[in-house]
Amino acid sequence: MLSLKFKEGKNVITLYGIKNCDTIKKARKWLTDNSVEYNFHDVRTDGIDAATLDGWIDQVGLETILNRRGTTWRKLDSDDQNGVNRSNVTALLLKYPAIIKRPVLDLDGTITVGFKAEQYQTIFN
Repeated sequence: MLSLKFKEGKNVITLYGIKNCDTIKKARKWLTDNSVEYNFHDVRTDGIDAATLDGWIDQVGLETILNRRGTTWRKLDSDDQNGVNRSNVTALLLKYPAIIKRPVLDLDGTITVGFKAEQYQTIFN
């Protein structure tokens, strides 16, 4: 868990995810209920670029970004699942944005993946 103190008025906050994801809905509700201004970026409809994905992977690691639990992952060909590595994962995430673990919170370039209310409380207080 990242522990980052929030400095009001000086932060650029972007929440990345898919709008109909239940975890995204919980994260967005928490941010709104706690008066945190943020930009929402839907990786499915707005897209995502390779440089952003590579930056996330460099910062938090491949296994943190890759969602191996979802339906999209389970539907992938077993060769794609078994052959995933750092050199090919970005292309796979670009092709199937639903296998990006969600939400991805970008606070001035510091990345947090997943949502737990306690974790967001620590970040923003």
